[in-house]
Amino acid sequence: MRVGVFTPLLSQYGLQDVLKKLKEHGITTVELGTGNYPGNAHCNLSMLDDKAALAEFKKTLDGEGFTISALSCHGNPLHPDEKIARSHAETNEKSILLAERLGAPVVIDFSGCPGDSPHAKHPNWVTCPWPPEYLDVLKWQWEEVATPFWVKRGQFAADHGVKIAIEMHPGFLAYSPETMLRLRYIAGPSVGCNYDPSHMFWQGIDPIAAIRVLGDAIFHVHAKDTQVYERNLPMTGVLDTKPYTDERNRAWIFRTCGYGHGEQWWREFVSTLRMFGYDYVLSIEHEDSLLSAEEGLKRATAFLRDIVPGERPSAAWWV
Repeated sequence: MRVGVFTPLLSQYGLQDVLKKLKEHGITTVELGTGNYPGNAHCNLSMLDDKAALAEFKKTLDGEGFTISALSCHGNPLHPDEKIARSHAETNEKSILLAERLGAPVVIDFSGCPGDSPHAKHPNWVTCPWPPEYLDVLKWQWEEVATPFWVKRGQFAADHGVKIAIEMHPGFLAYSPETMLRLRYIAGPSVGCNYDPSHMFWQGIDPIAAIRVLGDAIFHVHAKDTQVYERNLPMTGVLDTKPYTDERNRAWIFRTCGYGHGEQWWREFVSTLRMFGYDYVLSIEHEDSLLSAEEGLKRATAFLRDIVPGERPSAAWWV
């Protein structure tokens, strides 16, 4: 297992500068955004049609001794706005093709969330079974929208030797281990999850126990934490819609590794991942509103270095 970095946290820098900065921290594995919500500051999909640019990109990574853990295009390919859905789905498809050419084994995305009908304008995330029309909406979303898309996309990924890692996140159909495994059952074994423990914490799900539920469905892991504020939690509950920057009043906020849960917790997290067959990358994702990106990167790498002190190569774990 080794530590990597999801590079949008350094989007203000060019790729060459990013690689140099990461090497200073002992990092030689990157997760690169290709569009949609993460943006594409360091990996442009136009390389699919430009052999020279693709060759130069590979040369830059190889020359600095870097590997790619995943390409990430977190979006909403099921969006009720057809233009948005088409754009996000196209970015996903091109990311799979680029991953194949780069030898990156995983493409990360969200499951997406449709509206409440074919005539909707905005996504509709159903969170309760009553009044009964909510279950009618949920049934339609899964059967008429999610299933046709993900069956085809799962097969497309398999045909190109790439796995799709869905990041469980509230606001989308797959947000919990149960909904993630439902999507995997529908789409097939080429679809699994990008496991971000921070998204489990704020839903009240034990991230370590959830590893035992997900098992070999875990294709990639984000290293990110959540701090829950017990003072605010009784007032808001976990579904808190206040801005992330309203730290004083939120029930929880995302934290850099080392600022949420302690070393013993992360050691158990890593050990349980290994126990259930995951021996790949912990990719640092910075969304801590109390620390700058560079400070968060510095703190997280120093913290995780003591927990994951060296690589234990197992390059074919995803086969």
